[in-house]
Amino acid sequence: MIIDSIENATKYYNIHPSFAEVFKYLAENNLSQMDDGTVNMPSSTRAFLTTGIGKTKETSLEKFECHDEYIDIQLCIKGEETFGWKPRNKCLTQKGAYNPEKDVRFFADQPDMYFQLTQNQFAVFFPEDVHAPMIGNKEIKKMVVKIKI
Repeated sequence: MIIDSIENATKYYNIHPSFAEVFKYLAENNLSQMDDGTVNMPSSTRAFLTTGIGKTKETSLEKFECHDEYIDIQLCIKGEETFGWKPRNKCLTQKGAYNPEKDVRFFADQPDMYFQLTQNQFAVFFPEDVHAPMIGNKEIKKMVVKIKI
């Protein structure tokens, strides 16, 4: 997992072939003025903007998730978003079967830690990162970019 500010994104360009293009897009566009929905991104990525009221920790943990085929870049555009996190190799209780169509698997474990993102901060979740997003009690606007491994 990586947690940082969009101003430092150039440090991560070499991690994946799509990172440079994605991070440039995130830095150069006024995402706060864009409507919610799907965003056109490079061919190996999918992206969407969403705005909503944060959830309780308990509600978010109902979908304590990770992905096998995609890396998530989650950028906080407005508000304060808290995440729960735990490494996959420490998760012991899988909840349901892996869904290959949505590339998601859920766990019933508790996070090892919580952290918060504010405006222009991002987290990168690799397949080994189990995460619970959208924790908060106010409005959160965010972009989620899914990058094929």
